[in-house]
Amino acid sequence: MRWWIPDRRWETVVMPRLTHDGCDFNFELRGDDGPRVLLFNGSGASIESSAPLINALAKTMRVLVHDQRGLGATSVPDGPYSMAGYAADGMALLHHVGWQSCTVIGVSFGGMVAQEFAVTFPGAVEKLVLLCTSAGGAAGSSYPLHELASLPADERLEMQMRITDSRFGPEWFATHPVDAEIVRVMRERSAVAKPAEQLRGERLQLEARLHHDVADRLHLVTAPAYVLAGRFDGIAPPANSHAIAGRVPGAVVSVYEGGHMFSGQDRNAILDIRTFVATGERTARD
Repeated sequence: MRWWIPDRRWETVVMPRLTHDGCDFNFELRGDDGPRVLLFNGSGASIESSAPLINALAKTMRVLVHDQRGLGATSVPDGPYSMAGYAADGMALLHHVGWQSCTVIGVSFGGMVAQEFAVTFPGAVEKLVLLCTSAGGAAGSSYPLHELASLPADERLEMQMRITDSRFGPEWFATHPVDAEIVRVMRERSAVAKPAEQLRGERLQLEARLHHDVADRLHLVTAPAYVLAGRFDGIAPPANSHAIAGRVPGAVVSVYEGGHMFSGQDRNAILDIRTFVATGERTARD
């Protein structure tokens, strides 16, 4: 990739890559100092689309993040994909950058991967932070996002808006500009036609998500765990976070004033994550 650097000629900058298990991964390290963090992104998300959250964390942490298998600038190998495979990808990345252990943060689908990672590689997890996610099985599953694919575009966007935050609608947006901006971005992204290869990767990820069930193995988590939920989340409701915490020894739950994107709606969420990662202190919010 060629980048223009002021007062210099065009230069070729080699972006960091990792090849593992038939997949070529795009990854980045952000933040110059602070505790080491491995971040797993959500369904269909990439480093680019998750930039606001990544940058917020990188202000106080050294964040290692990758486009997961089938997404973003990572390749789309043939499936099927599995949750165990996504967790193994994360461990391969950890080894690639020379980290033995770190804090693991997972958002939505990434929270599912983070749980699989934590029960499979407990020694690599110093602290565990789970946002707007579910354990599956007896602990409850997140909304079946694969079902949205069959809906007409307008209906699909309307349903996405409704499950993202149950308060969303014209009256709410009139007095909540931040939430209105969230939905504007959702609409803007949905209007862009996706290449067939991108759709294939997203479909393979959703198929892996269908089989997520770590509920009966959560007792294997050994790291201090902080489970965060949005009060108005229709994708991963707070009850699912409480179910996770009930199975992870010593876990603490905190519920925020927002929906599935509460980390950008309630400023306390990022502040609480920073405090936990830095000091181990967890605030339980009802």
